[in-house]
Amino acid sequence: MLKIGIISDTHNVLKEVVINDLKDCDYIIHAGDIVKKEILDELQQLTKVYVVKGNNDNLDLNEEEYFEIAGHSFYLIHELHQKKDVDFYIYGHSHQLACYQKGKTLYLNPGSCGRKRFSLPLTYLILYLNENNYEIVIKKID
Repeated sequence: MLKIGIISDTHNVLKEVVINDLKDCDYIIHAGDIVKKEILDELQQLTKVYVVKGNNDNLDLNEEEYFEIAGHSFYLIHELHQKKDVDFYIYGHSHQLACYQKGKTLYLNPGSCGRKRFSLPLTYLILYLNENNYEIVIKKID
């Protein structure tokens, strides 16, 4: 099984507890609002990173990405928009954790694991994935 860390909306904050969990990931997916290049650099030192530009980013990143991992199709964007015909649709922006299925597509918003916003909890996701199945673990930061 591959271990994939899914994070978003770090806003210049990369907490030690998150880094420790991401260290042994095969991939990291960041759904935007990184803000500082140093945060992206730190993630890229850990493993392969798929990332998109968020509304607070001035980094030279694409606004959307399509990619494949272990035979599964992924679509990555910062803000949830139109439906895409993929296995995993990953987005951020709202800082609100979401995990739901529509048709064959699993929609995932890891929430925010950076700065606290309103009364929303700090969260991120770990996706365990192989060709035949997956498991999603929700991580909450106290």
